[in-house]
Amino acid sequence: MGSLWRTSTYLRWVYLLLGSALVLAFILVDSALGAVVGDLGMPKVATGIIWVLMGLIPPVVLGLLPAVREVEGIAVESLLAVRFDERPLGPARTWPQRRRTAAWFCLHLVAGGVVGILSTIVFGVGAIWLAAPFRSAGTRDIVPGWSYDIHGNWTDLWMPAAAIGGLAGLFLLSAAVGALLAYLAPRVLGPTAAERIELLEQQTATLAERNRLARELHDSVGHALSLVTIQAAAARRVLASDPDFAENALAAMETSARAALADLDHVLGLLRDDRRPGSRTTPQATLGGLDRLVEATRAGGITIEVDRSGDLDQLPAAVSREAYRIVQEGLTNAIRHAGRPAGELAVDLSIRLDTSGLRLAVTNPVSGKSDHSGGGRGLAGIRERVAVLRGTVDAGPVAEGEAWRLAVRLPVSMTKG
Repeated sequence: MGSLWRTSTYLRWVYLLLGSALVLAFILVDSALGAVVGDLGMPKVATGIIWVLMGLIPPVVLGLLPAVREVEGIAVESLLAVRFDERPLGPARTWPQRRRTAAWFCLHLVAGGVVGILSTIVFGVGAIWLAAPFRSAGTRDIVPGWSYDIHGNWTDLWMPAAAIGGLAGLFLLSAAVGALLAYLAPRVLGPTAAERIELLEQQTATLAERNRLARELHDSVGHALSLVTIQAAAARRVLASDPDFAENALAAMETSARAALADLDHVLGLLRDDRRPGSRTTPQATLGGLDRLVEATRAGGITIEVDRSGDLDQLPAAVSREAYRIVQEGLTNAIRHAGRPAGELAVDLSIRLDTSGLRLAVTNPVSGKSDHSGGGRGLAGIRERVAVLRGTVDAGPVAEGEAWRLAVRLPVSMTKG
């Protein structure tokens, strides 16, 4: 009896009444068509078959419409308090989804039709029975074909009690039927096991794409900020003695900051649009932009010696993109952890491509206070990129601790991708 005090009981009854209203609409249409069929003078068997088809085909055809799944999903979530794995529940996109939606729609009509008929009887008869004790004595028709002698005293009180009991039974039945539908809804309207796997794969791909964007943003903006920091320090030191150098450093800072802002705006735009993987609209940096990266770093007064061999245009696009970010992060780490002014920092960059694969090496001097193994994400990000490409990473001090060397090897085929 506790169900009578729950809001969910009456919401479920409303959901079932929606089904009964649809049943009434189908009955009105079928009645009009039945009158036409009756005028044709067809045999009773044929007429019966047509009546059955008219009762079955319209609900099934309507249930196959893609939008029905979406509408039913909203009603089920609002009135039956069901939560689907796929939220919001979208239109039926496949035939299996359409068939399950049609089956659910027909089930909704059957359950709603039964509850609707019972509601009509209970409310109609209940109103008569509630008023019975207040009517004058005599024989009254309680329901068609059933009369009862009204005495006009306490012996008539069983009728209001029966009316109230009928209402309670109606709502309890509606709660039970609604609970059954709430149990079946995720299994019929919701995604199947295969669809759940596909949904999880899409979510995993989206998370992987966002992780990749975050890593790119870290590499790009981190490199730009490192350049801006070291260029600002160099400009401040020589502002009075060498204004030309200071002006060049300020110009390089502006260029680096603009590039970082462009990357930041692009990545945030992708995240706001919530695009699917592979929908990127602007090209990503590759080793084809290595010269610009080196010149931008040199503009801060950093000396970079580049040793390059092999035709880098033969690299697959994915390898070239990841290699660019690895070099960028290697230069960023060199700037951050060198522990000396920009004018005294010299970095050796080696890029070699041959039949054994692509080999990258960044070597820079360090001071005794420098620590490349700090809490940053730079080296960890490099390891993640290399692991995806099944390569190897070797990073650590060399030359008796006076320099740091990052060495990466990526196995690649010698065909452009």
